[in-house]
Amino acid sequence: MNNVNRRDFLKLSGSTLIGLTLGGVALRANAAEKLKLDDPTAMALKYVHKSEVEGQKCSNCLLIQGEDGQEWRPCGAFPGKLVNAEGYCSAWAQKPGA
Repeated sequence: MNNVNRRDFLKLSGSTLIGLTLGGVALRANAAEKLKLDDPTAMALKYVHKSEVEGQKCSNCLLIQGEDGQEWRPCGAFPGKLVNAEGYCSAWAQKPGA
């Protein structure tokens, strides 16, 4: 087994920490754009910012990501975009327990 001295360990640990931090920032930055209704994928999935289907909205969909309570959140159906928690699209699937 290779011996790792303290200096090399600290360099590796610091680089790993910086990489993880920047990676998380990059992922959040990629999903910073709100989905527009004229987006081709939004049109194909008939996305709307305000659901008209009772009991079905983005906030209780299996594909929604992010923290509960946020108005705009990432969605698995629209990579790199944020959807309105009150929105709806034809890809909606019931979140277990919701």
